[in-house]
Amino acid sequence: MRRETILLLGLFAATATPRRTRAQDTLPVGFGTLKRDDILVGFSTGPLQIQILPLDESVTRLLLPDTYASLTRLISQRQSEIDDQAQRAAVRNPSLVLVTFFGMVSQARFVPEDINLISRGRLFRPVGIVPLSPQWGGQQLDARQQATAIYLFENGIAFGEALTVSYEGMTNDSWTKAVQKLNLERVRVAGRASAKTPSH
Repeated sequence: MRRETILLLGLFAATATPRRTRAQDTLPVGFGTLKRDDILVGFSTGPLQIQILPLDESVTRLLLPDTYASLTRLISQRQSEIDDQAQRAAVRNPSLVLVTFFGMVSQARFVPEDINLISRGRLFRPVGIVPLSPQWGGQQLDARQQATAIYLFENGIAFGEALTVSYEGMTNDSWTKAVQKLNLERVRVAGRASAKTPSH
């Protein structure tokens, strides 16, 4: 890759988000075409529908530009709360995940702390939760109501690999399919960015 291209991609990564730039945040911003629904992990418990969306830059930069901007803005707006939760848990650079509970029946109860992730054989429990919905505190939803929060996990989750989500004894491995889509989109994003980069 030409030196100018490397510098340009590095500039995109450094300026696209107020969060700390990490090694995997090297994807250029603005070239993704995936929708949230393309990669959401969703499963039903009967009374509840649960949706999980990792907020890692290696994932969100592959989404449509408007979606990426919206998620980045959401994190920025809640950054002080995220930092406070992370400090309380003594966790630096936590992994962030957006979790939404949907009520499918009246008085559907949910247990926020029961959302866990399994990555590379290791169990990750939430170390902090930043509620985004007023319904969160009651931990109960009516039909068609929803409650959303940003979850904080210890750093070390490999979002580019198979990932298992668990809730109250149930597990879901559908992130494996999302990883395949992300890997394909990552190649396409690199190609689009390269085509847009002026040569000298």
